[in-house]
Amino acid sequence: MADCRIRYITKSAWGNTHEHITHVGDTNWKLTREQAIASIEAKQNTFYVLDSRTGKRANVGVVYPTNGKAYLRTHADGYWNDNLLALPGFPVSSLYP
Repeated sequence: MADCRIRYITKSAWGNTHEHITHVGDTNWKLTREQAIASIEAKQNTFYVLDSRTGKRANVGVVYPTNGKAYLRTHADGYWNDNLLALPGFPVSSLYP
């Protein structure tokens, strides 16, 4: 199992009120939300982000809402938070635009 740091995301408008993550990755890899969820569920990989202010690690987990699709969210210090949504988009120079 690989321990993968997520540094970049791609967001898409979901309706008119919510954004959702469509892709996660780093400079040399990129997965769809569905691929990352499947990887977590199969225990193939773990994913995390580092808080840019504190340097603390926040693990990425899967949230299963009662209505709607499963989505990715970070979990740190016993709380679900929005560290993942705060990440920047993939850079233009990235291997994966």
